[in-house]
Amino acid sequence: MQILSLVPAVLVYLIWSIMFPLGKLTLEHASPFFLTGSRMVIGGAILLSYLYLRNRNALQITGKQVFSLAILALFSVYFSNVLECWGLQYLTAAKTCFIYSMGPFFSALFSYIHFGEKMNRRKWTGMFVGFAGIFPVLYSQKGGDELLTSLPFLSWPELAVMGACLCSVYGWVLLRKIVVQDITPTMANGTSMLIGGILALGHSFLVENWTPIPVPRSDWASFGIGLSLMIFISNLLCYNLYGKLLKKITATLLSFIGLFSPIFASLTSWLILGETPSAAILLSTGILLFGLWLVYSAELRQGYLAAKPKPASI
Repeated sequence: MQILSLVPAVLVYLIWSIMFPLGKLTLEHASPFFLTGSRMVIGGAILLSYLYLRNRNALQITGKQVFSLAILALFSVYFSNVLECWGLQYLTAAKTCFIYSMGPFFSALFSYIHFGEKMNRRKWTGMFVGFAGIFPVLYSQKGGDELLTSLPFLSWPELAVMGACLCSVYGWVLLRKIVVQDITPTMANGTSMLIGGILALGHSFLVENWTPIPVPRSDWASFGIGLSLMIFISNLLCYNLYGKLLKKITATLLSFIGLFSPIFASLTSWLILGETPSAAILLSTGILLFGLWLVYSAELRQGYLAAKPKPASI
């Protein structure tokens, strides 16, 4: 397996980064929990409908699998999004990205627990190099001057976003555990989105103003366009591509590649919102590429990238 095989993973995160400016624009027309719930319910319904039309037998799952998918929905969709939405109200994008950069460390812990994947000195070095590499681009963003403010004591919003990161990473590890068995990525994602989305809509109904929905009538068209684009990019495209990648690449390595997200978000925000990117992006990219090479080469030597799990159809 050559390092060029990581290009699809990098492209998935690049495409996914469009969600940052797109979500920011769509949230101008809708409340956060309603946006999350409706996006997940519609996206999950589309995926499951596709499976039903293609092969009805693909929807047959055991009681044990139902439990696994419910846990996936709870952590990967509901908890991660609700905690992130609440925390983002009080934190800058720079600090949020900084907290999410701890994802690879959480992923390494969960991968050790679930898959017995071990960390060696080379991999730890690569992880910390990558962690250091995001600082230049984060400090160049709005709010970078207060990046570490209050972190030693952890405010409630910071704890909320950290919890969101923890739940999100744990969800991806659970998804990898599911897709290398007998459930396809499409089935796992569709079911978890539907369940998690229903929970998020219930949360929205309790705390947001439904008159008749948490979207002003004058914004329905704009909300519909933004919602449709978000569903296509995230729920239909990236979620399923990520699920397929988890059959070939470890959750730890994929989570590390996610450290490039602040760089990609800066670039897509420049293209979509006109926010000028900083020259610090080049420095961060170089450092991250070196860290990625260290982690990748370590996993290659450990044999984690050589395994070929049983293929599963869509």
